[in-house]
Amino acid sequence: MHKGYLILVLHAHLPYIRHPEHEYFLEENWFYEAITESYIPLLDIFERLLNDNIDFRITLSLSPALIEMFNDSLLRARYLRYINNLIELSEKELLRTKGDISFESLAKMYNSRFKKIRQLYEKSFKKDLTAAFRSLSETGKVEIITTAATHAYLPVFSIYPQAVRAQIRVAKENHTKNFGKIPAGIWLPECGYYSRADELLKGEGIKFFFMDTHGILNGIPAPRYGVYKPISCPSAVIAFGRDIDSSKQVWSSIEGYPGDFAYRDFYRDAGFDLPMDYIKPHLHPDGIRTYTGIKYYRITGKTEEKRPYVRERALAKAEEHAENFISGRKRQIEFLHDTTKFKPVITAPYDAELFGHWWFEGPEWLDFLMRKIAHGQDVFRPVTPSGYLSENKELQRIEPSMSSWGYKGYNEVWLNSSNNWIYRHLHKAVEKMTELANELPYAEGLLKRALNQAAREVLLSQHSDWAFLMKTGAALEYAAGRLTGHVGKFNYLYSAIKKGDIDERRLCEIEDKDKVFSEIDYRVYSDRERSLSKG
Repeated sequence: MHKGYLILVLHAHLPYIRHPEHEYFLEENWFYEAITESYIPLLDIFERLLNDNIDFRITLSLSPALIEMFNDSLLRARYLRYINNLIELSEKELLRTKGDISFESLAKMYNSRFKKIRQLYEKSFKKDLTAAFRSLSETGKVEIITTAATHAYLPVFSIYPQAVRAQIRVAKENHTKNFGKIPAGIWLPECGYYSRADELLKGEGIKFFFMDTHGILNGIPAPRYGVYKPISCPSAVIAFGRDIDSSKQVWSSIEGYPGDFAYRDFYRDAGFDLPMDYIKPHLHPDGIRTYTGIKYYRITGKTEEKRPYVRERALAKAEEHAENFISGRKRQIEFLHDTTKFKPVITAPYDAELFGHWWFEGPEWLDFLMRKIAHGQDVFRPVTPSGYLSENKELQRIEPSMSSWGYKGYNEVWLNSSNNWIYRHLHKAVEKMTELANELPYAEGLLKRALNQAAREVLLSQHSDWAFLMKTGAALEYAAGRLTGHVGKFNYLYSAIKKGDIDERRLCEIEDKDKVFSEIDYRVYSDRERSLSKG
């Protein structure tokens, strides 16, 4: 008889990046890299577990922005160009490394790997990753939930319920369109929660969400069982709290598994290591060095003299770390069960892109983990949030506190001196969009198209990624340009709508570039949206 539960959550999200106006756009590679190194490898692992009749459970959050990129025909075609380029490069590497005792086998691995990724994408998944994930969800082993439409950090919009509602409503409707049902749960972007946000979730039929540890521990009243029994908010929406121990073991590059010296080093990439005249045909057309995904070295330690990567040693270490993770959860659950006399639930959420992209061996670690949980122990069992709630009705009643999983646990990452200038523009756009929705509740034709596109531009300006990139300094110019670009397009549309002078040609250009959420209804921003939706 098991003594507790484990909820593994993978949160998959990338900002919406699509540039049809350019033949090649560097930042689109973020999406192609994640497909190659994380999303397809994870799908492959899940398929193998299913084929081997392993009784596993995973919760997967897919952001609407990511799904829109999965579904885009332009990005699908460009992804094939991307993976074909890697295959071509790996063919050259087979010749360059021939006879090299350290690198020949790795060149063969990459060549085989890239060909398999292409075969899975083009033949098995028919270039439709959304459909692949939908099929996976229909097995009952994987629960797919949503997140905010464009992954906005919701606490900074708390004074504008229309903005938060729009992020949640558009996400719900996008999920329903793509997966055939309303999502039971939601991943609040960056685990960002503020007081009474749960009421807006309830209004959209959302049953549960996830919080960082201190958001529950600082709740009122203090939770008797900490994060090991979910809480029922005043709205009756359920919150699962992140477990610190299991998070650190997998997240931390210093204390956790991904920093082990046997694992592949992310930063030593052929795109930077090899001579420019050799590698240039496979890089940016302007000769900008970029990551290729071909990496020959292991972490080794804090040294510039990296040792060659040994795949067999890395996989052995991944299996060892899976056993270590299970051992830690068994001790944790047995202690909690035996001292408190209830079945605790350990909630372990991670970014999906950690697995494969940042931590190359992460998908194999998950594979080892699920197999060993299923056949090597009976102390706990994996479960989805919906599965847990169907079995356990007794919850803690707590009003959680404002929190996030960012640095220092609150708003600092997304609201600081590097990015605070953006909010006067984002907030003003929300006010103007609400004004339009209130004034024009029954628009049709060209006017309705313009209003819907204005709503899209507001959403696209709100990505939490833009503020994050400004804070870290990575791709700062791109992030600032994207945000101001969307705000600029919104202001243009607002002015054209107010003047009654909409240029259809210009509108078509904007629609073609920012081609998201075909199902959007601008009236989601209206103060009267509930009565309008019934009318």
